[in-house]
Amino acid sequence: MDSALTTIGLPVALAVIMFGLGLSLTIEDFRRIGQRPKPVAIALAAQLLLLPLVCFGLVTAFDLDPILAVGMMLLAASPGGTTANLFSHLFRGDVALNVTLTAVNSVIAVVTLPVVVNLSIAHFDPAEGGDVGLQLTKTAQVFAIVLVPVAIGMLVRRSSPGFADSADKPVRIASAVVLALVIGGALLAERENLADYLADIGLPATLFCALSLTLGYVLPRLAGVDERQSLSSAFEVGIHNSTLAIAVAISVLDSETLAVPAAVYGVLMFPLALVAGGVIRRMHHGAGRRVPTREGLDYGAERD
Repeated sequence: MDSALTTIGLPVALAVIMFGLGLSLTIEDFRRIGQRPKPVAIALAAQLLLLPLVCFGLVTAFDLDPILAVGMMLLAASPGGTTANLFSHLFRGDVALNVTLTAVNSVIAVVTLPVVVNLSIAHFDPAEGGDVGLQLTKTAQVFAIVLVPVAIGMLVRRSSPGFADSADKPVRIASAVVLALVIGGALLAERENLADYLADIGLPATLFCALSLTLGYVLPRLAGVDERQSLSSAFEVGIHNSTLAIAVAISVLDSETLAVPAAVYGVLMFPLALVAGGVIRRMHHGAGRRVPTREGLDYGAERD
């Protein structure tokens, strides 16, 4: 991949997205976890524990090339993306819950992502393994590219909430454009091998996304979480921060091949999330229930 995109474009792209997340956050989003912990706990358990296990089962069953297998595990360890907030808003989920989950999981991922990646490298032993791995200095890079822009965004919101509200929509649009450019760049860099990669990981990536969306919805419902928050959980668990995974793969781990699963997933997740949202909404209306507008909103007013 072009060095300018690698050294400048990717970090800037991720910074824009994470800054946009910070603009929508307040300390209250973190405090709400203690007040109403069940929806957050279930979604985080699915993201942090179940998804890596599901992904490991898929890459093993499909006998993926070791470096692609590690790339899939990197994706599974990445937190939910801000795109989940957009889908939740589109299908009338509890957007404030998405914001809380994204924030909390982004913080936790600073620890869990290096653990999952390093365990995956040790297990799959890719040919590039000698050059790939999240040691302490690289983990510090992950910390910086994830949390620093979020913290800056939160400070801006605290000091100037009016500006943060007015900037929210433009930053969301910029984030979507940036996401498309990052995914396109990652795929373009591997264009010569793209057909082979799609043949190898297209089906596993599709299944992983579908299973993630399903688990994200079904588990909260089985635990008695209301429909609206379960819908939000489905998007949060099913839509990963593929930009973060690509940035870590290329900028931190210096492997373009490692970024391919996240790039492919980043394309597939949009239509799959739209289908999932439509199916869940039809199921809900088919059961003769109306989606509440404010009832049961444990996570405060939506800022969207």
